[in-house]
Amino acid sequence: MMKTTRKLWYYPFLAILFSAVIVSCNDDDEDDVPPPPPENEEEVITDVKLVFTNAEDPGDVVEARAEDPDGEGVDPLMVVDEINLDTSKAYVLAFEILNALDADDIEDIGEEIEEEDDEHQIFFSFSNNAFAIPAGDGNIDNASDTVNYLDEDSEAQDGSGNPVGLSTSWATSSTQLTGGSFRVRLQHQPDGIKTATSTADDGDTDFDLEFILNIQ
Repeated sequence: MMKTTRKLWYYPFLAILFSAVIVSCNDDDEDDVPPPPPENEEEVITDVKLVFTNAEDPGDVVEARAEDPDGEGVDPLMVVDEINLDTSKAYVLAFEILNALDADDIEDIGEEIEEEDDEHQIFFSFSNNAFAIPAGDGNIDNASDTVNYLDEDSEAQDGSGNPVGLSTSWATSSTQLTGGSFRVRLQHQPDGIKTATSTADDGDTDFDLEFILNIQ
């Protein structure tokens, strides 16, 4: 009976000791695992305005808006206006991009994009040959297609001069267009993703908006 009693006491002791060793090893392994990299914090965008200014008459301005007052949702921005341009006219397109959740502290996201010009690019697509310049249908489907960028990210990386898209030039066709399309897509391309050959599919999409385009 004495031997049996010793065995019953001895085995549980070994089990507890073995469990302690396993837990200790697991804790060490967890300490060796590096923490996950921080995720890129997405900007809150509540307002996007496209501003077409007649190159020959600065008082002739066409605006088209997309809005999301509460800044929430998977695809929050909703197009509010159509784009109505004149035939055979030259325009410069600029953007107003805001976070207006706090009316007392409106953030100009366009300024942030300008500061981070090496990480952003706006791509465009439009009804085929709606414009005499640039011709074609834009560079969302094919990044090498022509868009007339007026800006560059001259301070980016090695000073490569890759475009941003906050300012572009356009000349409408002489042919009228009703119910066409004009799409703008802002890509966030951090950590060296943006290059001379990066496309609208590289990086993360900050907004992707399609407006109805009329040229009369």
